[in-house]
Order: sequence, then C-alpha cells, then structure tokens
Amino acid sequence: MKRARKNNGITGKFVRLALTSTLLAGGIAGGTMAQGSPAGTETTPASAPIPDPVFAQPYIDIDEWRDAPVRHRYVHGGFKGTDTRFSFYFPPKAQYQGRFFQHFTPAPDNENLAQQPTSPANDKISFSISSGGYFVETNGGGPAVAGFGSKDPTIGAYRANAAAAQYSRVVALQMYGGKRPYGYAYGGSGGAYRTVGSMENTRGVWDGAVPHVLGSSMAIPNSFTVRMHAMRLLEGKFPQIVDAMEPGGSGDPYAGLNAEQTAALREVTRMGFPLQSWFGWKTMGIHGFAALYGGVVMADPGYFTDFWTKPGYYGFDHPESFTGYRLQHKAAIAALVTGADAKRQKLETSVTNGKTTGNVDDSYAAMQGKEAQYVVAIRLSSPPPAVQFLGGDLIVLSGAAKGARLTLSRIDGDTAVFGIVDPAVAAKLAPGDEVQVDNSNFLAAQTYHRHQVPEAEFKVWDQFRGADSKPIYPQRPMLLGPLFTKATAGSVPEGNFEGKMILVESLWDREAYPWSADWYRARVDKHFGAKADDHFRLWFTDHALHGDSDTQEDAIHTVSYVPVLNQALRDVALWVEKGIAPPASTSYRYDDGQIIVPPTAAARRGIQPVVVLKANGGERADIAAGQTVTFRGTIEVPPGTGTVIAAEWDFEGTGTFAVQSPVKAGLRTATVTITHKFDKPGTYFPALRGISQREGDRTTAFGRIQNLGRVRVVVK
Repeated sequence: MKRARKNNGITGKFVRLALTSTLLAGGIAGGTMAQGSPAGTETTPASAPIPDPVFAQPYIDIDEWRDAPVRHRYVHGGFKGTDTRFSFYFPPKAQYQGRFFQHFTPAPDNENLAQQPTSPANDKISFSISSGGYFVETNGGGPAVAGFGSKDPTIGAYRANAAAAQYSRVVALQMYGGKRPYGYAYGGSGGAYRTVGSMENTRGVWDGAVPHVLGSSMAIPNSFTVRMHAMRLLEGKFPQIVDAMEPGGSGDPYAGLNAEQTAALREVTRMGFPLQSWFGWKTMGIHGFAALYGGVVMADPGYFTDFWTKPGYYGFDHPESFTGYRLQHKAAIAALVTGADAKRQKLETSVTNGKTTGNVDDSYAAMQGKEAQYVVAIRLSSPPPAVQFLGGDLIVLSGAAKGARLTLSRIDGDTAVFGIVDPAVAAKLAPGDEVQVDNSNFLAAQTYHRHQVPEAEFKVWDQFRGADSKPIYPQRPMLLGPLFTKATAGSVPEGNFEGKMILVESLWDREAYPWSADWYRARVDKHFGAKADDHFRLWFTDHALHGDSDTQEDAIHTVSYVPVLNQALRDVALWVEKGIAPPASTSYRYDDGQIIVPPTAAARRGIQPVVVLKANGGERADIAAGQTVTFRGTIEVPPGTGTVIAAEWDFEGTGTFAVQSPVKAGLRTATVTITHKFDKPGTYFPALRGISQREGDRTTAFGRIQNLGRVRVVVK
C-alpha cells in the first residue's frame, strides 16, 4: 500500500532535527600489512573526486612530533570559513606503506578523540601505524552541522570528512613523496550510516570501507520503540526469560507469560531483537531513544494525541494496559540541581553529563551540556508515585519557561533528572514554578513502529500486515526512518559504491538488529548483481553487542568485535591494493526476524572462531557441592583465517578468565580439557573463551578474535 506523503510544514525543520537525533543515537589484527604498489606507480580510483568549494582553504595550526602512544607526527588544522577541524597522525617514513585509515564517529564530535586514554586493542593511532598507515579523524564539520539549525546535513554526513581525507593526501605526499595514498573509512552505528553514505555519495575519496553495526533505513526510531514496549510489559519476567535462553535452559522463553506479555515478546523477537541479548535487561535502558524522542515529537506531534483518543491505537484500544504505568504528577519546583550539585549528591545523570568517547554507545549524550553550572535535574515539592519510568516530560505550567517540555530520563525519589534538553530552556526554570511530570508520550511511543509499516522488503513488519498485505493499524502520514537515515548518511543506502567494503555486524546487537545487514546486502546484490562478491563481504560476530569497546559489561556473555573490525580494515586494504580477496562472508539464514548461523566454523565461515563447550559431556551438569566437573572444549577457526592462540576459562562468573589451557602453535582446531571443583551451592555458567589470530601472533594487541562457549553447572 502506498503511503500518502503529507507536507505538514515541518518536514524541512524535522530533517535538520533528524540529523541531530540520528547521529547522536547511533552515539574498532594481526601482522604488518603488505606494501602497496612500488613508489612511482600510478594508482588512482576509477573516478576522480570533485573538489568541494566550501573546503577550498585548508590550514594547519599545529605540526609537531609526539612519542605517545607511539612515535608520530601530529598535524592539526581546519578549513577557513568553516567549523571543520581535523587531526592527522603520520608515522615515521620507514613505517609508512602508502595508506590511511579514517574513523567516523556516530555524531560530529571531536577531532582529538584518538588521543584519549584507551586500551591497547582499541588504540586507533597505534593500530593505523602498525598497519602501515596514518590515521585521520575530524570533528565531522563541527556542532553546527548537527544542530537544530543545520541547513546542509551533507556537511556532517560526508563532505567534511571527505575534505579532510583529500587534504591529508596533500600533506602525506609532501612528507613521504610517492603515489596517492589509499584511503579506508570506518565507523559504527550512526558512523556506519556516515561510512556507507560517504562511499555512496562520493567517488575517488576512499578506496574501501568497513562500516560496522549498521542499521536499516527503518531502524530509527522503531528498533527502540518495540524494545521499550517489551521492557514495560516484561518487567519482572526477564529473569525467567534469560534463564530459558541460557545454556541448559528450557529453551522456551514464553513459559509463564500471560497473553499480553507473550504477544510483546513475540513482537519484539519478530522485529529482530536477539532473544539471548535480554541478559542485559537491567542496564541497557532506552539507549538512543533519549536523543530521538524530540525528533519524533516534532515530526509527528498528532500521534501522541491520537494514541490515547482514536481506535486502532494501543492506548485507546487497551487503556487497561497502562493502569499503574501512566504518570501525570503535578508539583512545584523545590530546587534546581546543577551538574556540580549532582556530582556532590552522587546523583546519576549519565544521559546528561556530556562525557563521551566517540564510541557507538555513548555518542548520543554529546548534545547535552558539558558545563557544571547547567541545570541537569530538579527537586520537586512532592515525589511522584512510584511507577516504572523509562522516560517522560517535565511540562512547565508557570514561570519564565511556561509551555516548555523538557525530557526526563529518570525519577529518583523527589528528583527528576533531565534527558536531552536545551540548557538555555532549563536555565529559565526557577523554584516555585508549577510543573507536571508526565510519561504519556513515552508510553505512546512504545508502539509507534506499528504505525510505520514500510514497503514489502522489510519483512519484519509482515506481522503488522493483514492477509491482503495492507497494514492492520492506522498509518502515520510519513515514514520517519528514511528521513533520519538520509539526514545522517546524506542519502538512503542503496548499495551503490565504488571500491571494496566489508560490513561487520553483531549477532546480539540490541540497537541495530542483525537483519539490518541482510537488508543492506540485498541492496548491494541488486546494484552489483553477479559481481557483488567482487566488492562486498558481510561478517557477523557472535556473542557481540552494539558498542565498539573492548571492555565488556558482562564478559561471560559477550565478546568485543573490535578485533574483527581491525582485521577487516587490514583485509580490505589487501583487497584493494593487492587484489587478495578476503575470507568469505558469514553463511546465515533469515528466520522471521532472526539471523541464524551454522554451528561449525567451516560451515559458518566469516573470520570468527566457533567454540563448543561440554560439562561432563553435556550442556548442563548437576552435581553436589565439593564435586569436580570435567570440561571439554573445541575451538575451530574458519578456513584461511588464522590459528588458535589462546583458550581462557572462567568457571564461576567473575569475567576475569584467569585460567588458561595450553594450545599448540599453528592449530586451526584446538581441543582443551580441564577440571574444576565447585564448593558452594548455586547455579554457575562456566565459559571458555577461544581466541584466534590471523598470523598466529600471541603477543600483538590487534586481531585477537574471540568467541565463547558456555555451559550450566548446578551445584546442590
């Protein structure tokens, strides 16, 4: 069914807001690279880049040699007449092999992020230099291109980064001589949109790219709304859902749920949320929806009234579902709480503290105030009733800010903590102002995806279509997802790029559902046809989430995909420069919103090892306290992707993996056996972490690709 496109007078303004919201919601291997073509050999891309007149006057204001984290020449500058700033990190000439790597943050951020303290595995400067290249980062054009008044989203989407990439070549040729440097772009979440958009909207700037944890053009806001719906209705049921999906569990996450809860879990699963990822239900929150909410309200304000007043919407059809959840509490402001106050009071303001590292999980917080004097919360004259609170609004009823709505991220007793707000509006609040704490809009948002049914290629929406293929719920006048995507990437991804690309996606991703990669792969296949395999690879990482940190929140459940990402960058460079095709794409099948991979490394392919673990010969061992369990694990590496370099054990859920089994060098398949005595009663989930590396290098920090095997041990 074609959707009537209605211009409600705010579409242009919304697209500017969409840029802000999407970019911020968004918010990465062994051996030295082979040399590029010999000096003097002419190597140019198929298409020459077109000069951008906006970035015609580059300048350098810092040029110095530094010794940390490794020896490099640091060059900082910008372009006259713009807010774009860049940083280049050049290795000594003896280490340079004719390439650069450029990282795109999910949102226009800071051009010096790579200088922040990090782990060795996530050190972008050291990785680039050890891979024979220099590193490029920018501020993405500056805050103005992502602000509410942005007039040209293409600057933040790709033009600022392209200008910096091109100018880096000028500086590199002055320093090293030789041929045009090859260039490789990468970024995750919102940065993946920008990476794909940069490849599709330019020619001759980058030769290859590695986007990671990419969403579809319908991901925003729908992947968040359906998850929030499930979070509300399944609160209190998650422990049993998680237990069912753990090793040795029943395998039936629906057992013990009522009809509404069953429907909610089935709905979010069919939309693509990985069932295994509910292990993080206590901490995952609403993620990027904190930044997206304002854009949805601006684009479709009528929805939040229709939800409660018109047939076909959940709030009208099932008001009983919201009994005990809807909050409309009036009070007065007793006191304002600044950032400095919150720190003294140890008040949690994580959505609003403005502290980001440019990674894909915290980038959405960058819009919030960074100054300690900003108002980040208010204390109310009376505490609101205790309800589940995933977010809401502070509606100002009197005073200088009368009529304003400020987003709230949490309620802590009598204190309401702001989400993403305009600090200038918050500054107008004063003690004595009458306000209302209201979560009606956040409740309404939880089924917004039902009213955003797109074209048939998005199969996860089939559950909201009738036998005639038409939507079963009333539809809104516009699809928001493509607007958000276009504002971030510069266009809706079509698979139309020049060069080589390896897409790295996570099988346990709760924000960019894994099927999104299959969606983009289909577009690449449509564009390239039979030649798609000459340009594109898709590698899934099992047990991996959305964030590109190598420090895991729960190391017995998940692994980092950072080593996969870095190996992909090295492989895409070899593909471009030497014609060495990378390992095959991961084999998988799509099943009603879920991505299913084969159980063996040989069949699964990609580059991640597969780990299989047994306890006393099975997935579950029941023993008495004081008894010993025998563990047998197999670590198998896909053909042509390296060898096993480590086998690490965690028996009691500490996440430290302090025990290691010896592994002989050069093995593509390693079997390890160990015993462990359990003295205390309880349920344990021992884990074996297998690690592979392309060159079998056991000392490098890069390309140590991990996977987990897990079992259940019940000690009585």
